[in-house]
Amino acid sequence: MVSYQGRVQGVGFRATTRSLARGHAVTGWVRNEPDASVRVEVQGAASEIDAFLANVRSSLGLYIQRESAEAMPLAENESGFEVHR
Repeated sequence: MVSYQGRVQGVGFRATTRSLARGHAVTGWVRNEPDASVRVEVQGAASEIDAFLANVRSSLGLYIQRESAEAMPLAENESGFEVHR
């Protein structure tokens, strides 16, 4: 799980993140949080996750003030990458 803080809501962050995920062999989701952050849960090979998160930083870094990550258990039977509301 990765949490992004900054001006990350109302700027197309979720749609851009979903679009970037399609270029990598990852699954998961992205959603706005009540505290004005954006949460991303992503799984896949470590190299794919690293490349995806690097793309998020390079594409959306202008809006990100802080990023924090936490390891989570794998979600079984997950496919695709979605925007959660």
